Amino acid sequence: MSLPAVVPVRVAVIGGGRMGAGIAQVFLTAGARVAVVEAGRDASRAARQRIADGVAQAQLRGRLSESVEDMLGRLSLLDSAAELPSDTTLVVEAVPERAELKATVLTAVEAAVGADTVIATNTSSLSVTDLAGALRRPDRFLGMHFFNPVPASRLVELVVAARTDPGLIDRVDGWVGALGKTGIVVQDRPGFASSRLGVLLGLEAIRMLEEGVADAEAIDTAMELGYRHPMGPLRSTDLVGLDVRLAIAEYLHATLGERFAPPQLLRDKVAAGELGRKTGQGFYAYPSRPAADSSDRRRHP
Repeated sequence: MSLPAVVPVRVAVIGGGRMGAGIAQVFLTAGARVAVVEAGRDASRAARQRIADGVAQAQLRGRLSESVEDMLGRLSLLDSAAELPSDTTLVVEAVPERAELKATVLTAVEAAVGADTVIATNTSSLSVTDLAGALRRPDRFLGMHFFNPVPASRLVELVVAARTDPGLIDRVDGWVGALGKTGIVVQDRPGFASSRLGVLLGLEAIRMLEEGVADAEAIDTAMELGYRHPMGPLRSTDLVGLDVRLAIAEYLHATLGERFAPPQLLRDKVAAGELGRKTGQGFYAYPSRPAADSSDRRRHP
C-alpha cells in the first residue's frame, strides 16, 4: 500500500492499554507501520488483542480499505523502548498519568530513536513543558492528546510546550488530518483546553447529583438533548474512569484553584472501587462487566 506523504511511515506507541491500542489502530488504518511497546508477554498479548478487536469492528462497519490480515501484518509488539527502530518517524507515549513514569519512558525513547524522530505525549493534563525536561532535544517534543475512544473521536489536541519547534506543529497537524481527525493547537497550560472544560462540567454534574438536584439520567439527558452533547457528563465520567477523573481534578485543583475541588461523592465512589465501565459500576451500572485495564487507568476529562 502506498502511503500519502503526510502519513508517518513508521509509528511507535508506548503503552498498549485502551488509549494506546486506539492510537495504534488509527495509524494502522492510515497505512503506517506501527510498533507497540508493552512490557511482559501477557500485557503484549492483551494489547494485540485490543488492536485486533478494534480493527475487526472497523471492518464490520465497512471502514477499512484493506484486509484485517494485511493491516495487522504491519503491527509489531516490542518489550521495551530500547528495541525501537532508529528510523521511527513518530513516537507517541501513552502510559498512565504519572509524571515520573512518563519521564523515564521518554528518556528511554530518546536514547533509542534517531535525531529526526518526533516524540509526543498523550497526556491529558500534565505539563508538557515539564515532561520535556527529560529530553536532550525538547524542540522535537509536543503533546498529542487523543480522545477516548480514539477511532471514533475526531479531535486531537496539539499542545505546544515552551521549547517546541513551531515548525513541528504544522507537520504533526498534517499527520492528524491524514488520520481523518481535526487538530487544535493549544498552549501548555494546566488542563489544556479540553480537560479543563470537560472536567469542570463533569465535577459540577457530580455536585448536582450529590445535592439531589436531579438523578444521573436527568442530568445527562439535559446536556445530551438540551445542548446536543453526544454523551452526558456522568456517562462520560463512567467511560473515562472515576479514578482518572479524580486524579485530573486533583491536579487541576492544585494548579488552578477551588473551582476544581473534587466532590466528596467522587472520592467516595473511587474509594469504594466504583470506577465506571471498567469495574461494572460508576454513576450507572453495567451488567456485562468488562475486564479492568490496569495499564490504562488514565484519562480524559
